[in-house]
Amino acid sequence: MRRRDVLKSAVAGSIALTAPNVVRAQGTAGASSLLKFVPQADLASLDPMWTTADITRNHSLAVFDTLFGIDAKFVARPQMLAGSTTSADGKTWDLTLRDGLTFHDGTPVLARDAVASIKRFCVRDPLGSALAARMDDISAPTDKTIQIKLKTPFALLPDALGAYACAIMPERLAKTPATDQVMEMVGSGPFRFKAAERVPGSLVVYEKFAGYKPRTDGMPSFTAGPKIVNFDRVEWRMLPDPATAAAALANGEVDWWENPTLDLIPSLRRNKDLVIRVTDSTGEIGCLRFNHLYPPFDNPAIRRAVLQACDQVDFMQAVSGAEPSLIKTPVGIFVPGTTYANDAGMDAVKKPVDVETAKKNLAAAGYKGERIVLLAATSFPTINQIALVAGDLLKRIGMNVDYQSMDWPTVVQRRASMEPIDKGGWNIFFTFLGGPGNISPASHIAIRGTGKAAWPGWPTNAKMESLRDAWFAAPDLAAQQALTKEMQGLFFQDPPYVPLGMYDQPTAYRNSLTDVRDGYPQFYGVKKV
Repeated sequence: MRRRDVLKSAVAGSIALTAPNVVRAQGTAGASSLLKFVPQADLASLDPMWTTADITRNHSLAVFDTLFGIDAKFVARPQMLAGSTTSADGKTWDLTLRDGLTFHDGTPVLARDAVASIKRFCVRDPLGSALAARMDDISAPTDKTIQIKLKTPFALLPDALGAYACAIMPERLAKTPATDQVMEMVGSGPFRFKAAERVPGSLVVYEKFAGYKPRTDGMPSFTAGPKIVNFDRVEWRMLPDPATAAAALANGEVDWWENPTLDLIPSLRRNKDLVIRVTDSTGEIGCLRFNHLYPPFDNPAIRRAVLQACDQVDFMQAVSGAEPSLIKTPVGIFVPGTTYANDAGMDAVKKPVDVETAKKNLAAAGYKGERIVLLAATSFPTINQIALVAGDLLKRIGMNVDYQSMDWPTVVQRRASMEPIDKGGWNIFFTFLGGPGNISPASHIAIRGTGKAAWPGWPTNAKMESLRDAWFAAPDLAAQQALTKEMQGLFFQDPPYVPLGMYDQPTAYRNSLTDVRDGYPQFYGVKKV
């Protein structure tokens, strides 16, 4: 049964309407010095180490800086660093901070701040934990020098220190346990976070940090190179209704809509004042995430039965049927056509089973009618759509679904709970996986098998961890590709989540904006003409 007709947005023709109740610019900033941005969701968490939510990533890129930046070809470049040296055996790295780096509270950025920030990053981040496993010592011999001593060479060290989650903050904040949120936003990035102006569900404000000194060399690319700020103020306007957001963009009430609803893309393309383009080449892979701590999804056979019942085409048509060119299926754990994409185990998603067979598979796997608490984010259109399709499917194959609708920030909070469902826990949530993890196992959070130290869902899979370790140690690309093929085969036997297909998400902005960077939304470099 196709769900596209049921889920199609009814607002595609409404973008010519005047946008009501759009939050007006605050303060005295003129139009040319104010950037008005509609984010994909409200900003529920401020700490990039506490959550992997994309909205927090975007916030982090504005407020914090990183030791390395990552360019559009995913090559690490010095960012907060003047340079680095590596010993002949590859085991000692000396990193030198640039002159003039200052935190938003006026204090200088010192090596000990970076050391504390790196230590915190290494606790939870997938690539950070790989670095930590190979790190013998990290210290600050001088105020400008960070020294890292490794047990074995680790060529991906710059990539790890260029991850947005490796946000450099003052030592006093970086000493906050990685399991606790940092609530005071003091970075050294190009923008200050204006906490006093934050209106939950409505407005988030950033202002240009006058003390920020961009690099004087390199090419602006993704998070690397000079970060030149051309706006005094950036306002994030929360407009959860797609028709309102589309009208606001069309009428110039806002400048940029991060993730326009895909049903509206054809209409938006007809507006000569708008630019519609895909800036993020890593795409969005749909994810039905299981909680492995409690029945029934502590049983891999039941997880496999659900995976085999899911039709990726159904899910992606629900999301992007209006723009089918954006869809990619079938999809495993990596973006099709990229270095590590392979065909291992793909029959599981190429030929979904029919409903009656799925019912039999589920019963044979041991499902006993347990209540399934499913978290559905109604404020996030693409996530809401895949949740609706999944909720209907799971009921039809015989699962006892408790479908709980809530906004996305609440899902982010709820999914962190390890409690059983009768104490506020959950069995399934939905999201989209994006970024470097979609093209490399180094940063892929959703395949990790480290139990309660893993991403919410908390799978335990020692074999997957062993294969990942071997991937880091592999002597060449051919060996790495062989290992990622083995990883994907294991994934489909013991699935930590269900991949629901992939689409490329366009962004939309007024053609008065120029120099919008490829990659995630970033507010430096952008100009208004």
